[in-house]
Amino acid sequence: MPTQIPYDRSKAAAYAEKWAFSRNPRYISFDGMGGDCTSFVSQCLYAGTGVMNYTRDTGWYYNSASDRAAAWSGVPYLYRFLTGNRSVGPYGRAAALEELERGDLIQLGDASDKWYHSLFVTEVTGDEILVSTHTFDAYRRPLSSYVYAQARGVHIEGARRW
Repeated sequence: MPTQIPYDRSKAAAYAEKWAFSRNPRYISFDGMGGDCTSFVSQCLYAGTGVMNYTRDTGWYYNSASDRAAAWSGVPYLYRFLTGNRSVGPYGRAAALEELERGDLIQLGDASDKWYHSLFVTEVTGDEILVSTHTFDAYRRPLSSYVYAQARGVHIEGARRW
């Protein structure tokens, strides 16, 4: 039975601050291959949990460019993993943007329900959500400065490990 562990939002946000405008050499950059945004968000989540889920096909992990889960770098797969995870690794729930806090994530989509961009919530100040991301690198960029048809939030509730 997995053990509940806390999600360290401060460590996750510190990782976002450190790597928002550069690439951690431990991970392949997906720039030029569809974008690095979801991998960056996954790296932030991993910094805040320290645990991966090595379940084949449906897990969330990164060992190398050729040994990783789709959820590590794919926008819809990360959402599906986080909101459906009942095993080890981080987990969360779908949340309205107004419910989000530092350390959560947002995904942007078009009018035809294609979800194409992941953003890490770096800070919430009053009515403004500040995000960090890769592909179009940003640190503490206001969500209100993005143009999108839809946005969905994921509130990270914690993580589990064996």
